[in-house]
Amino acid sequence: MKKIQYTELLKRLTAHKVDSMYLILGKENYLEQQIQDAFQKLVPEEEREMNVASYDMEVTPLGAALDDATSAPFFGERRIIFVKNPYFLTGERHKGGPVHDIDGLQAYLDRPVETSVLVFLASYEKLDGRKKIVKTLNNQAITIQIGNLNQNQVSQLVTAKLEENQYSIASEALEQLLFRTDSDLSKMMNELPKLMLYNVKERTITVESVDALVSKSLDQNVFDLSNAVLQKNSKQAIDIYQSLITQQEQPLRINAVLVSQFRLLLQVKILQNQGSSQGDIAGTLKVHPYRVKLAMQTSRRFSMNDLTMGYTGLIDLDLQLKSTQKDPELLFELFLLQFVDQKIA
Repeated sequence: MKKIQYTELLKRLTAHKVDSMYLILGKENYLEQQIQDAFQKLVPEEEREMNVASYDMEVTPLGAALDDATSAPFFGERRIIFVKNPYFLTGERHKGGPVHDIDGLQAYLDRPVETSVLVFLASYEKLDGRKKIVKTLNNQAITIQIGNLNQNQVSQLVTAKLEENQYSIASEALEQLLFRTDSDLSKMMNELPKLMLYNVKERTITVESVDALVSKSLDQNVFDLSNAVLQKNSKQAIDIYQSLITQQEQPLRINAVLVSQFRLLLQVKILQNQGSSQGDIAGTLKVHPYRVKLAMQTSRRFSMNDLTMGYTGLIDLDLQLKSTQKDPELLFELFLLQFVDQKIA
């Protein structure tokens, strides 16, 4: 298998060093779009309509893409053919879809056309390595893995994008941006234009701008809710809860995330008491490091008894939400009243 990194692929394509077959493996919308754009730029703009094509294997037979790949470029140097959703490379089964000429693809992979570039966009975690066609593709194609990026890789790509535009980002702002977007590269890249515009004079993305412009997910809103509960700030807790209900969040889902947050705080508290570091805890619990950092800060301020009582009270609230027809907001307020009065058994 010939593997290269995403950045290396872009360098090669920019230098017009092109192979005949590529396998783009993994789901990451931003990187996939960047790669498609780079391939399209290999063909002059006036030739793209005739010499760049895209085929979705969920609706189009593979034979159509192969016919295109075996055809000579139309008044140009090369053809670019994107093969999207090639589910026949995985263990997935699709009923009622088009019939795919796998034997024809096998023959093409053995003898590719020099003037065509065949690009498989496989947005899957893995392929079925037992299949002959997958083995051949792995041997013949240049593979670029773009899925399952870790936090460091995401941070480097975001920082590089900002540097291209003569911007920098404060470390705390980067942490907050990672947290609010769940380290999703596509989400982060979508947030950058407005953050750069907001900080156009300073040319540095600040944590204040991230707080002001990047919306919170349900998990992050519930993080604030759990802190309000633990601080026994009833008004703030009820305000946040009602705001989530207004945003059409379901009470059961809100409570499930609350239970998860209190469970995390308990786990972090226990591991902290055992001497584990932030990195060790994040690795053990498989949780975002910044989320662990915030949980460590929170758990230090509250006793094990408070955390346990909150957790058991939320478990009881979950049972009530599922077994009664009482108003969810009223049930939450009763839980809060009991917790503030320290009456949860």
